[in-house]
Amino acid sequence: MSEPVNDAATTDTATTEAEIVDAESVDEAGTQEPESSRLQELEREGDIAADYLEELLDIADLDGDLDMDVDGDRAAVSIVGADLSQLVGAKGEVLDALQELTRLAVYRETGERSRLMLDVSGFRAQKRAELVELAEKTTAQVKESGESVSLDPMSPFERKIVHDAVAAAGLTSESEGVEPRRFVVVLPA
Repeated sequence: MSEPVNDAATTDTATTEAEIVDAESVDEAGTQEPESSRLQELEREGDIAADYLEELLDIADLDGDLDMDVDGDRAAVSIVGADLSQLVGAKGEVLDALQELTRLAVYRETGERSRLMLDVSGFRAQKRAELVELAEKTTAQVKESGESVSLDPMSPFERKIVHDAVAAAGLTSESEGVEPRRFVVVLPA
């Protein structure tokens, strides 16, 4: 004779799995935020940013195409086109300022702080690749010598890329100094 199935135990397991899925979609305030809702918010941020940047390009009489995407947990907008170096600046300082203005435009419309990333003519993408390469060389040097290595001062965006690449290589890093001379130190294991 077979044992009766305990429906309560089966329900508890199903509930537990559902609770785990639901817990993954709970935001910092403890409220549920479905993944599709968050994606829609990020897409809306990208649309607002694109509208703002389109107007700016028109005012400045610059030609450029806008590409919108969602990259992880942030909206990403890229301006591509002819010579747009004046929107980047010598070391990306104009791009940084333009990004902040675009974030403010999004905030004005949504009332929410935006983490939108802006790129112009692939500047940030190229910079990211260079910084990952620098981090890889530096981690190899630190592993070989066993001594920490300090890098040149970087922007917060640049430091974040280096910290992530160092962590991916199995080492730790920290930022030291005061803006605008804040820099990354890669530490031995």
